[in-house]
Amino acid sequence: MIVFTSDTAVITLPATVPLDGAWRLLPIDTFRQGFYPLDDDSWIEQELPAHWQQHPLLERYAGKMVYRKRFTLDQSAVGSQQSAVDHQNAELKTQNSELRTRFWLRFNGVFYWQQPYFNGVDLGRREGYFMPHEYEVTPWVAAENTLVVEVECLDESNKLNKRMITGVFSHWDCLDPTTNPGGIWLPAELIATGPLRIAEVLLHAETFDEARAVIRFRARLDAATAGQATLRWTFAPKNFAGEVQVIEQRRRLAPGDQELTGTLDIRDPRLWWTHDLGDPNCYSVTLALQWDSAISDERTWTFGIRHFEMRDWIAYLNGVRLFIKGNNYAPGDTRIATMTRERYDHDLRLAVGAHLNLLRIHAHVEHPAFYEAADAAGILLWQDFPLQWLYSRAVLPAAHQQARQMARLLYNHPALAIWCMHNEPLRITDTTDHTLLNQARVNSSALFWNWNRDVLDNRIKRDVEAQDPTRPVVRASGEFAIPFLRAGTDCHFYMGWYSRAFGQLRSWERLAQHLPANIRFVSEFGAQSFPNAESCRKFMDSDPQKIDWKLMVARHQFQPGMLEYRLLWREIRELDELIQLTQSYQIAIHRFYIDRLRYHKYRPTGGIVPFMFHDPNPAISFSVIDYWREPKRSYEALRLAFSPQYVFALLAQDHYPIGAPIDLPIYVVNDHHRDVPA
Repeated sequence: MIVFTSDTAVITLPATVPLDGAWRLLPIDTFRQGFYPLDDDSWIEQELPAHWQQHPLLERYAGKMVYRKRFTLDQSAVGSQQSAVDHQNAELKTQNSELRTRFWLRFNGVFYWQQPYFNGVDLGRREGYFMPHEYEVTPWVAAENTLVVEVECLDESNKLNKRMITGVFSHWDCLDPTTNPGGIWLPAELIATGPLRIAEVLLHAETFDEARAVIRFRARLDAATAGQATLRWTFAPKNFAGEVQVIEQRRRLAPGDQELTGTLDIRDPRLWWTHDLGDPNCYSVTLALQWDSAISDERTWTFGIRHFEMRDWIAYLNGVRLFIKGNNYAPGDTRIATMTRERYDHDLRLAVGAHLNLLRIHAHVEHPAFYEAADAAGILLWQDFPLQWLYSRAVLPAAHQQARQMARLLYNHPALAIWCMHNEPLRITDTTDHTLLNQARVNSSALFWNWNRDVLDNRIKRDVEAQDPTRPVVRASGEFAIPFLRAGTDCHFYMGWYSRAFGQLRSWERLAQHLPANIRFVSEFGAQSFPNAESCRKFMDSDPQKIDWKLMVARHQFQPGMLEYRLLWREIRELDELIQLTQSYQIAIHRFYIDRLRYHKYRPTGGIVPFMFHDPNPAISFSVIDYWREPKRSYEALRLAFSPQYVFALLAQDHYPIGAPIDLPIYVVNDHHRDVPA
């Protein structure tokens, strides 16, 4: 054990020393292997976690940044963060020579490459924005410590050969392209444990009935020495009343990194359900590792007992057939570091209010607080790996590693239902470029051999299937089924918006009739609309004649070419009229697809997922909720169209002569698993 103050100092384990707060930042052209002047006036200060562009002097900065923090360790600093469990046996005293304290430096999220130096020691370069990176620093911890981190996050100019696995944060038509996500965006911390460390724990329900659930676990542990350990599992109801169950196991451990596997029996299990089928019952699971009568380490997480599967693109939760009604979830905010559990809870209340039971995390991994909120809300998650459009072949080794890490990082969340490895692996740089040449290139990448889809996506799909055999894994989203060529996956349709590329709106009906495999699961469709007037005035002039339309295109995702093709918006002189026109058209597009897909419910349609739920920055976009979380009229229309009991009619034509008789069947759908009087 390392003691900093005196022979009588005591550190209670496990302990976490947060390294948030004020850091020093130095924008730089070339890294210097950790050697930087300490008192140079060019250093600036920022509170972390944050993106560096949140600093007023760095609003448009991209590239390389050096972070520096000095911190002191003493008994009060470590002891103040002691665990909330029973600590009677947790105090490790200096006289106990058989035990020693180990220290771990943990970065929970850094965009994108990082290379830390702890008290001058190079800990190695790593990449990946969403997974934690951990380094054992036991030999170098002192009373006074200096941490330097070299961080790199570039603006990649060649969008057809991207190298960073950041998904929509680096290339998307629904995010402000002038932003760069670089920075230490999740908390950094120093963790003190005993000689035995919990690296990772994965749980899933193997079998269950009303009396008993068998939980399969995989626990990866790191032991400083060989010895006997006690694993103490505690399953406590988190959002329901029930029995706290404790299970103890004794295992002989070898020195070094190792994985233990086994099963745990839980009595009278309460199942996790989506909000429309039941209650999202969650357990708070704690694993405490006891080593020589002392707690060496512990970990707590949320867990739910449930089983999810897809049969020919129709979902079954705990054996019950479930019609998927969802939406695409963009990053909660362009500055994802600013998101909180409270903001996510608000978003999910809006999702539940619109009768959504699934959100597709669109080409990114969200803030950890989001997944906790989804577990509690009873919303299923379709989780995309952060690949958006095309990447360089050099990305393959990192993609292998990060896909495996994503699967393990989010494994325990009951809300997580489906993995998807890539969104639209097509030759796209600009979605508004519909010239014949560009469209030919996009179609060629969709129809013929494509390294991103046929090599990269297949390989990382196998990676995730090996890590998580309990969930379905989709190779790529937006892959059309082509007879005699490929089975396809979920489909994206933009007839009515990108009509020059996809065709006229009514052409969808012919496709659905002749190629029904392409409507099994539809995960994108929609149209742009303006936010409500109050929100519009926050980022544009209230007079349409004075609006800087070039700025709206460059920074706020407006696609005037598409809107011009459908509506004569330039003739409008009042902002309110422009808002009404575009929101009404968005409603019409949503209703066209939703009504027809609800008609095909289970014949063969298993899910409807429009694009998209909210704006991550002020925008004129495909969202039904704006950046300030003000619902548009299209949100209310979506809520109506997704009502559990829904009545609708399908018109065969867009226009009818006055006085002509119309044969108009009326359709009724009931999504509840019970009879409803009508």
